[in-house]
Amino acid sequence: MDNMDTQSSHDSMMGRMTRMTGDETRTTASAAARTPATTARPERPGASTRAWRTRLLVVGIVLAALNLRPAITSFGALLEEVRDGLGMSGSVAGLLTSLPALCFAVLGVTAPRLARRFGPGAVVCAGMAAIATGLLVRPFVGSTAAFLLASGLALGGIAVSNVLMPVIVKRWFPDRVGSMTGLYSMALALGTASAAAVTVPVTDALGGDWQAGLAVWAALAAAAVLPWLAFVRDRGASAPGEGAPASRQGGVRPEERPAGQAPVLRITRSRTAWALAVFFGLQATAAYISMGWMAQIFRDAGVPAGRAGLLLAVTMVMGVPLAFVIPRLAARLPRQGPIVLVLGVSGLLGYAGLYFAPAAGAWAWAVLVGIANCAFPLALTMVGMRARTGAGVAQLSAFAQSTGYLISIPGPLLVGVLYQHSGGWGLPIALMAGLMVPQMIVGVVAGRDRTVEDEAAR
Repeated sequence: MDNMDTQSSHDSMMGRMTRMTGDETRTTASAAARTPATTARPERPGASTRAWRTRLLVVGIVLAALNLRPAITSFGALLEEVRDGLGMSGSVAGLLTSLPALCFAVLGVTAPRLARRFGPGAVVCAGMAAIATGLLVRPFVGSTAAFLLASGLALGGIAVSNVLMPVIVKRWFPDRVGSMTGLYSMALALGTASAAAVTVPVTDALGGDWQAGLAVWAALAAAAVLPWLAFVRDRGASAPGEGAPASRQGGVRPEERPAGQAPVLRITRSRTAWALAVFFGLQATAAYISMGWMAQIFRDAGVPAGRAGLLLAVTMVMGVPLAFVIPRLAARLPRQGPIVLVLGVSGLLGYAGLYFAPAAGAWAWAVLVGIANCAFPLALTMVGMRARTGAGVAQLSAFAQSTGYLISIPGPLLVGVLYQHSGGWGLPIALMAGLMVPQMIVGVVAGRDRTVEDEAAR
C-alpha cells in the first residue's frame, strides 16, 4: 500500500509538473505570438509610404483623366479657325474628328502588351508625355498633314491611357470600382468641358491667335506626367490583373493572385463582350460627333462663337456630376439596362431639338445631349463589372475599347461628308439620332448580370 501511495503521489506530482510545463509552454508560445504585434510598430513607416503612394496614384489618375479629351474638344471649339488657317475642306475636318477613334482603335489594343512589358505606370507616364508633346507641336506645324501627325501623337498617348485606366482601377482599388471609376470619369468630363469652355476666351485673350489657344493645353498634360514618374519603375506590376505580389506593387494593394495564374480568356466567344464593344463604339461615335461638330452646329444656327463654345462646354460638363453618380448607381444594380434606356431617350430628345430648333432651345439640347454622352462612364463601369478578375478586365477593356473605337471611326467622318454635300445639318443630325436606337439595344444586352469568363468557358 505504501508503495502504491508513493507511486500515486509520484504520478500526481509528475502530472502537476507536466501541467505546469504545458502552461509555461503555452504562455511562452502566447508571448511569442504576441511579440510580432509589439514589434510591428517599426513597420508603420512602410504603411505610411504605402498610403502616400496610394494617394499619389489617385492624384495621377485624376490628372491623367483631365487630359484625355482637351486635345479633341479644344480643336472642336476652334474648328472654323483651324480650317481657315490650314485651308481644310469639310471632309478633311471630318477626318480629323474621326482621328481620335482611329488612334484609339489601332493603338489602344497595344496597351495591355505594353503594360506587361514596361508596367502600367510607365505606359501611362509615356502617354501623358506624348499628349504634352503633340499638343505643343501641332498648332505650329503649318500644314494639314503635319497637324494630323502631331494630333496622332497626342491621341496615341490618350489611347493607351484610355485602356489602362479601368485596369488600374480594378487592380489597385478592387473594392472601390464604382467610386474610383466615378472619380476618374468626373475628372475626364471636367477636362472635356474646361477645354470646350475656355479655349475660345483664352484664344481671344492671347490676341485671337488660335495656335496659342490650342498650345496652352500642353501645360496640363505636362503636369500629369509628374505623379506617374513615381510608378515608372514598378515593373513588378507590369501585368495588370495577373497579380504580382503586393511587395512589388509599390506599396499599393493589388488583387492577390499568384503570377502566371490568370487563365487564357477567349474573349471573342462572349456575347456580352461583343455587346459591350458595340455599345462602346456607338456611344463613342455620338461623343466624338458632339465634341467635333456640336459647336459648329450652333454657330451655323446663328449662335456667336463664344456662346457656341459655352454650349459645347455645357454638354461636356454634364458628365461631371453624372459621371460620379452613374458608376456608383450602376455598381449597385445587377442590370444596367434601365440606365442605358434613360440615357438613350435623352439623346433622342436632344437630337430632335437640334433638328427642329437648334438656336431657340440651344441650352436644353446641350443638356440633353450631355446626359446622353454619360454612356461613356457607364460603359467603363460595365467593363469592370462584366469580368471577375483583373486579367479579365484587362482583356475586356482592350477588346471593348479597341473594337468600339474601330466601329466609331466612320461616324464623325460621315457627318463631315454629309454636312459638306447636303449643305446643312438635317441629314447629319438624323444619322446621330438613328444610331441612338441600336446603342440602346446593345446596351441592354451588355448590362445583363453575367461575366465574360463564364460565357467564354461555355
